Amino acid sequence: MKVRIAGVGLIAPGLEGWQASIPVLAGRAPYSPSPFEPKAPAFCPPNERRRMTPVIRIALQAALEAMGDEHVDLSTVFASSEGDLGVIDHLCTALAEPHRPVSPTQFHNSVHNAPAGYWHLGRKSHAASTSLSAGEASFASGLMDAMSLVHTEARSVLLVAYDGSTPERLHPLCPIDQPFACALVLQPWASRSGGVWLELGAITAEPSDTLAADPALEGLRLANPSARALPLLCAMAIGSERSVRLPYLDGSSVTLGLAV
Repeated sequence: MKVRIAGVGLIAPGLEGWQASIPVLAGRAPYSPSPFEPKAPAFCPPNERRRMTPVIRIALQAALEAMGDEHVDLSTVFASSEGDLGVIDHLCTALAEPHRPVSPTQFHNSVHNAPAGYWHLGRKSHAASTSLSAGEASFASGLMDAMSLVHTEARSVLLVAYDGSTPERLHPLCPIDQPFACALVLQPWASRSGGVWLELGAITAEPSDTLAADPALEGLRLANPSARALPLLCAMAIGSERSVRLPYLDGSSVTLGLAV
């Protein structure tokens, strides 16, 4: 199964945008993580922008960069290991208080497909959307789902993978230390002219053995389940034919081949 990668979005500490991050991902510049302020997309109404959590903002920021100037109505796959743990923390805290003052906005944002909902409503999109979770295999699972849609329906699909950092009280149970979101626009395999091509290879019982480009990036890869995408992004930034293995379910891994 082969698809063309037509757009990329990326937002994480020290990686603010795909084009700006290519030298770091390719190993030509050092990785220097720094805090950033996630942006709410202008295509959403002001009331919706105010309701967005930082996790929703990073997901949509990555999606918007991947789409570029395209305004086509794409089907989407949103993948996240844990969803919005900040919202879960707020809701659980409220439920433990005497009058259980649950915020309507927090409740509104608590469902796993909230980022997809903001995206499709803001873009006035009626296309199909899937939101999934598969632990550290969430990126690989989302990618396989998106590639399957491209292959079976012969149309472009937007994949968005995201996870925010864990609130302090939940950190011992689910340690995610850095926010991370990336997005890919995948197109049907029509010809070998131009762009980056991605081929889905075998799923094997062996664990993933492809690391990020340098130790600092490897730390980010391990700090966020969605950042398991980094070896693929690094390979794309380097721009040569190669294969990577990403973590999949139950300790297995999936092989992906890149051609440019």
